[in-house]
Amino acid sequence: QVELVESGGGLVQPGGSLRLSCTASETDFINLNMGWYRQASGQQRDMVAQIFSSTIALYANSVKGRFTISRDNAKRTVFLEMNNLKVDDTAVYYCKARRKSDGAEYWGQGTQVIVSS
Repeated sequence: QVELVESGGGLVQPGGSLRLSCTASETDFINLNMGWYRQASGQQRDMVAQIFSSTIALYANSVKGRFTISRDNAKRTVFLEMNNLKVDDTAVYYCKARRKSDGAEYWGQGTQVIVSS
């Protein structure tokens, strides 16, 4: 079982920035593919960004150029730097881990991001 603890959500004005963090309990963190997903009220949960290694990342079209995913393997942490936030970015953001060896997936509890003036 991998526990994921997210932090960094909050209330921000349009055009502002936030940085989300997700720390995993897994000591073999390097063998986890990590991702951020979000779920707006009444909507399905969608992929925001995924990172497969320190240099290989994938982004949803809606956040390309504004969000950056990164990871610090020594700290077992994945980050989501969010810039130029828009009202449509308002959602609960979830961290997800997928173990490469067996495909097991784990979710964090979510952190709320509200973009509002």
